[in-house]
Amino acid sequence: MRIDLHTHSTASDGTDAPAELVRKAAATGLDVVALTDHDTTRGHAEAIAAMPEGLTLVTGAELSCRLDGISMHMLAYLFDAEEPALLAERELVRDDRVPRAQGMIVKLQELGVPVTWEQVARIAGDGSVGRPHVATALVELGVVPTIDDAFTEDWLADGGRAFVEKHETDPFEAIRLIKGAGGVAVFAHPGASKRGRTVPEAAIAEMAAAGLDGIEVDHMDHDTDTRARLRGLAKELGLLVTGSSDYHGSRKTCVLGEYTTDPEVYGEITRRAFGAFPVPGAGGV
Repeated sequence: MRIDLHTHSTASDGTDAPAELVRKAAATGLDVVALTDHDTTRGHAEAIAAMPEGLTLVTGAELSCRLDGISMHMLAYLFDAEEPALLAERELVRDDRVPRAQGMIVKLQELGVPVTWEQVARIAGDGSVGRPHVATALVELGVVPTIDDAFTEDWLADGGRAFVEKHETDPFEAIRLIKGAGGVAVFAHPGASKRGRTVPEAAIAEMAAAGLDGIEVDHMDHDTDTRARLRGLAKELGLLVTGSSDYHGSRKTCVLGEYTTDPEVYGEITRRAFGAFPVPGAGGV
């Protein structure tokens, strides 16, 4: 059984439409895939309508959080998407994305880059606009050769010349909201040091005490030593260990099913959740 619990569609910063993503997941040989767009559940309905037979969808979202100035992401699985408190927080984070992107564009223009809001909005399409869309604009303009090259101190990395902060949820509040909506909370790629500063292990222990369910260990941004360290930490703290591709379509080099989650861990996630249930494929449309 092959299970990938972290993917993105055009509802946020992926390049595959939700329907296309689930069809690709089935073609890749996955049995279970989670759709976890940034701060939105907007792609769920399309994905559910297109679900192929033999594939199961885990509905979710990746929430933008910040702890002591460190940006981090919290994966939320199988929560009630209409629960008012979590819905309000997701909308607050999502609505702040537009002024933030516009602020980054202003800074880039001040640095001599001829990027425009119209260009970034075209790239984002119907998705929740974010840094990857601005990074794609920099690639289109020939400012940087790849999207990864845009995430440096010269450009869009945390603290970089064109970086602009946005509203991000305190992770302890995120855990409380996710659990209150019947969901399961997993800290995404906690050791991804190439993205910037990472949350210390002592803080992860505090999150575990506050109800954190698991940590994403097997991920493309974790080397072998990091995965071993995080697996040991999870065992010490009694946390579930997940593995995921963090698939974004053509916007990143990762592929569907590159890393996967143990079926027993998946089973425990479904047992803990009561806000929503996995959706089995019925043939799609």
